Amino acid sequence: MTESRKLLEGVKVVELATFIAAATTGRFLAYLGADVVKIEQKNGDPLRYTAPSEGRPLDMHENTTWELENGNKRCLSIDTRTEEGKEILFKLLDEADILITNWRTKALVKSGLDYETLKVKYPKLVYGICTGYGEYGPDKDLPGFDFTSFFARGGYLETLRQKSDVPMNVVPGVGDHNVGMNLAAGILAALYHAKVTGKGEKVETSLFETAIFNMGMMVQAAQYTDYGEKYPIDIRNSPNPFLACWKSKEGRYVQTCMPDYNTYFERFMTALGLTEFLGDDKDKYFPVQNLIENGLGPKLYDAIMERFETKTIAEWNEILVEADIPFALAKNWEELLEDEQAWANDCFRKMEYPSGERILVNQPVRYHEMGKTPYEKGPLIGEHTVEVLKELGYDDAKIKELIESKIAYEWDK
Repeated sequence: MTESRKLLEGVKVVELATFIAAATTGRFLAYLGADVVKIEQKNGDPLRYTAPSEGRPLDMHENTTWELENGNKRCLSIDTRTEEGKEILFKLLDEADILITNWRTKALVKSGLDYETLKVKYPKLVYGICTGYGEYGPDKDLPGFDFTSFFARGGYLETLRQKSDVPMNVVPGVGDHNVGMNLAAGILAALYHAKVTGKGEKVETSLFETAIFNMGMMVQAAQYTDYGEKYPIDIRNSPNPFLACWKSKEGRYVQTCMPDYNTYFERFMTALGLTEFLGDDKDKYFPVQNLIENGLGPKLYDAIMERFETKTIAEWNEILVEADIPFALAKNWEELLEDEQAWANDCFRKMEYPSGERILVNQPVRYHEMGKTPYEKGPLIGEHTVEVLKELGYDDAKIKELIESKIAYEWDK
């Protein structure tokens, strides 16, 4: 049986980026079969050193974060600040279909790697750029991470906290992965256009822009200042108490989601055994407009919370599934690693390391005909330097000279 052809087999990608968001894009394209060459300096991407912040051992040979963001890529380590290093980069671009970068505009212009410069020399090139705050406006040159540009500036931290509490804790990668997949979608459309017309395109997104899009429903609703509650709110005062987390008998939380209160009111109250809300006073609580007008949301919320605390998660699981109520247990990461649904949908792969077997997270998109892509570890710094330089036409003597002069770097195995 012949192996299925990968969807992007033959596509060449140059990745000139650090950390997570833009790397996510390159990782997805590599998963689809593209040849993604990541450019790094001798000391490597700072992402290689973030293990202590994530609660992992710092080990170049067992770096699960690096695998997640850079698996299936090749690494060329060169000093792009030198003329010869820049020459190598441009030789790569001579053959590239796509360039991915997260450099800030000033650095790109200074290095002659901005879109306006490159499109003259490479009219077919698809140029994908991811920034913190976008390419325009007063803050375009500010450094941006998902904690700041996405979660804080993008409206998450101030609005999604309980009114009386500090903002939620955030973890790295959440906003970055969202942005990286948005950039991948844009690049794939531009690649199709380039293949059909012979004309390249610039694709741009940012952490800030993506956060605003994600928050679009509520940002738009915020214009109607005479309606509803201004966020942050106390969840007891939510206009729809069915969109809340409920504490079980053993102290775990169950999230329910019933955006249309009216559709679910009678079914949910029946499942909970709160039939008193379906009696003579029902019109005080239904439809939702009456609930809001009568100010009875907190009372209903308290009744639901009190009822949830009388049963275990296992008991509620049976009741809510039977009633076809949208809900989920608020799981921790350790539980996700053992989640049967996640394994059934190929969310994980297993990888052998010197310390033993580890579970790695897969790419989130599945293809039927393409089949599974082997999960290759992320490259070590300069692991493919010699290999890539030879492909570009450099002979052994010249490669040795480049390495000795510290213009190129090869991982010392």
